[in-house]
Amino acid sequence: MNKKMLLLFWTGNLIISLFACEAGNEIVKKETISEDQKITLEVWNRKVEISTQFEEMILAYEKENQGVDLIVRTVGGGVDDRSDLIAQLAAGKGPDIFTNGGYEEAKMWSEYLEDLSDQPWIEYALEEALASMTFDDNIYGMPISLEGYGFIYNKDLFKEAGIETVPKTLTELIAAAEKLEAAGITPFAIGYYEKWKLGHLINIAFAQQEDPDAFIKGLNDRTLDIEHNQIFKDLVRLLDVSIKYGNENPLTTDYNMEVNLFATGRAAMIQQGNWIQPMLDQQSPKMNIGFLPIAMNDDPKNDALAVGVPNYWVVNKQSPPEKKKEAKKFLNWMVSSEQGKHFMTEQFKFIPAFKHIETNDLGPLADDIIRYAEDGKTLSFNWFKYPGGARDEFDHEFGLAMQAYIDKRLTHDQLLQELQKSGAGGRFSCFLIFAPHICHTPNLIEVKQVLLF
Repeated sequence: MNKKMLLLFWTGNLIISLFACEAGNEIVKKETISEDQKITLEVWNRKVEISTQFEEMILAYEKENQGVDLIVRTVGGGVDDRSDLIAQLAAGKGPDIFTNGGYEEAKMWSEYLEDLSDQPWIEYALEEALASMTFDDNIYGMPISLEGYGFIYNKDLFKEAGIETVPKTLTELIAAAEKLEAAGITPFAIGYYEKWKLGHLINIAFAQQEDPDAFIKGLNDRTLDIEHNQIFKDLVRLLDVSIKYGNENPLTTDYNMEVNLFATGRAAMIQQGNWIQPMLDQQSPKMNIGFLPIAMNDDPKNDALAVGVPNYWVVNKQSPPEKKKEAKKFLNWMVSSEQGKHFMTEQFKFIPAFKHIETNDLGPLADDIIRYAEDGKTLSFNWFKYPGGARDEFDHEFGLAMQAYIDKRLTHDQLLQELQKSGAGGRFSCFLIFAPHICHTPNLIEVKQVLLF
């Protein structure tokens, strides 16, 4: 992530919005619109943390646009919705608006992605936030937001335990955990029931490589390996630390349980991102929190947070023209209308990927991400760069091996070997949920053939 670009967003003069989509400016007609005149759009929302707020935004949009009904399906957290989504798209019954991660996933799903290059919001989007959804000079997705993650810590519990220096190395992190434990405080809330969380953890090991893209390519063509890579060895040691100083039964602790442990002060640290700010605000308003880096060793480069675009809103290319028109109008409304911008920043607590959206109080987690970004201390998101481009497959493959290790069914060396098997030769491109032969050259046409025939 380019520091110059980030500085333009974080500290530059924010451009006041000079545009408004037609939806925000239209005068709503007084007469009642009959049901058969309405256009119904289906939206798949993967941000479970804002499900309630998202529904409220939908109601606000429908009030302004009485000829449109939006049906929202929120699926995420630990639930795999991708197989169902692929099946629906392949059968011609997919949602009109859904999400895509960009890079390899965008290439794989290209037949379902409407070209959005002519949309008004393009002018105001951060250029680098569009890079992973730009192919052949066309743009196929609107960035949902910018996100960052690391260890979130409770400053009050740290103070209670006598921790005066924020830990930025593994040695310092272990020392802090020991002080917390001595004070009767559980250091880590760990919910390793969630494979996606383990995927986020292992992403740090990829991001800490000298050249993450080259490392992924080397794994795929078998010129590099995980098994003998020191950073991955350090990752396993960090995993050991979190287990040793974490809550009991990590493999049966899910996302909501883990966040609850942290929000209620029963644990001092949690590996999560600014996306949990709305959840924390609901459970423990005004919580005194901040970010720590995920330190795998004592190298100074550990002092960084992973920052990037988590997903993009896309319009289903296969939807009827009138639905695609309304879907584009809704996306524009989200980032151009006062209502939409209010929900994005005040309710969702999103860090906007748009220069014209002003940010005031996004919360302490967003503030720390902005500070790290200003200092150029960021790491990349790498899950969508894998062959096949499926983040769920990335999380699943690595997550299963790490869960087996946590359950003591694998030794340290065996875990590294399993991670190597998962990372080498493009195993992420194999959609075994459909058929064993869909490997190495995945696309939705092949998936469609398996599903329908």
